[in-house]
Amino acid sequence: QVQLVESGGGSVQAGGSLRLSCAASGTIFSIGHMGWYRQAPGKQRELVAVVTGGGQLIYDDSVKGRFTISRDTAKNSVYLQMNSLKPEDTSVYYCNANIRQRSFIAYTPYWGQGTQVTVSS
Repeated sequence: QVQLVESGGGSVQAGGSLRLSCAASGTIFSIGHMGWYRQAPGKQRELVAVVTGGGQLIYDDSVKGRFTISRDTAKNSVYLQMNSLKPEDTSVYYCNANIRQRSFIAYTPYWGQGTQVTVSS
């Protein structure tokens, strides 16, 4: 089995910073893209940022210049540094990874349990 464990959420005032971490563990042959999504109450889950298997960084326009995604391949981990946080960034943030457990098995998407980020004005 595969698990994605997130940490680093919390409450901060507008303009503050938080760093989210996500580590994948279990039976892992390889990992494709890793990224972060968020979902606010009553809204659909949306992409925040992703690192592709080839190392390309993709950001939603709403976080460009404020958030930075990074990845540690050796640790099967992905991070999200969030600066200049705004109240509209308040959401549950979910880690996502496409993981192949065996060489002959296709990539499967996995999700973390979610971590709350609350930004007050």
